[in-house]
Amino acid sequence: MDRHASVEAGSGSAQAGSTLAHGQPKLLVIDGHCYAYRAFFAIRSLSSPTGAATNAIYGFIRMLMKIQAQIQPTHVIVVWDGGLAQERMTLLPGYKAQRAEMPSDLEAQLDHIVDYLRGANIASYMKNGCEADDCIAAITERAVAAGWDVVIGTSDKDFMQLVSPRVTLLNPHDKTGTLVGVEQVRAKTGVEPTQIVDWLSMIGDSVDNIPGVPGVGPKTAADLLHQFGSVNALYARLGEVRSERVRGSLEKSAEVLRRNQRLVQLHVEAGCEVPLEDLAVRPVDGERLRELFSVWGFKRLSQELEEARMKAADLFVEHAGAA
Repeated sequence: MDRHASVEAGSGSAQAGSTLAHGQPKLLVIDGHCYAYRAFFAIRSLSSPTGAATNAIYGFIRMLMKIQAQIQPTHVIVVWDGGLAQERMTLLPGYKAQRAEMPSDLEAQLDHIVDYLRGANIASYMKNGCEADDCIAAITERAVAAGWDVVIGTSDKDFMQLVSPRVTLLNPHDKTGTLVGVEQVRAKTGVEPTQIVDWLSMIGDSVDNIPGVPGVGPKTAADLLHQFGSVNALYARLGEVRSERVRGSLEKSAEVLRRNQRLVQLHVEAGCEVPLEDLAVRPVDGERLRELFSVWGFKRLSQELEEARMKAADLFVEHAGAA
């Protein structure tokens, strides 16, 4: 499936210039598979006039519209998984091995979600052999270096390591729409975002099939990091760990913990060279979206698209008259 559908650089760059003139650039990065899965299971039964499943398409569109309305980004990109990272597979052959195969009805809808993104002029990106997490980290780092704010739409807790005063997370499972910043990470885990890699390395991650240090749960890991600051400092002063049981477990698990650090750390050097200017929010291709909505049987979305077109036309007439 081709998800390398970044918007064309010329028109994207022109729009980027106008957004920069109006204020601080804000990039919304969407974890594509995360949102597609959420949409698929949130709406269990929906089909096109031909009987093809459309629940994931419709749910994805609605979720993306809602997030854009809340965040009001100047730039947007949807990033997809391009396969498991070979380095992680070498470190841990069972990495993510327990995950069930994607439901066929969902897989069949992914290309159509990308069709929608093209029609909506929203950048869509996938790098073969690269996990979406690493691409998102790489894009986020470049945006932050450029002085932009970034909101990452995802439910993956690995992304807490990227949280900073400029980077927040938005979990599609959280109906409150709360942005997760530094304070929220601290409240949820007991550690700073800069300590998340060490924290996750100690407790493990059942979602990714990464085993942790036996006997070290989230609270114990947070307490250890609060006392020592980092895993490196912890092992340098291991004799200061008061619990003999925990100290013994850490001694036996040193190699596993070091491996986990490499598994959990997101690869900001992954490449994913997407020009940031190409991610600027642009007007949708109304004609193309109308065609797609008709094929999928999305009457309400077609109506909303027409209402938006009429509103835009009225505003144009109003402004032209005032001039």
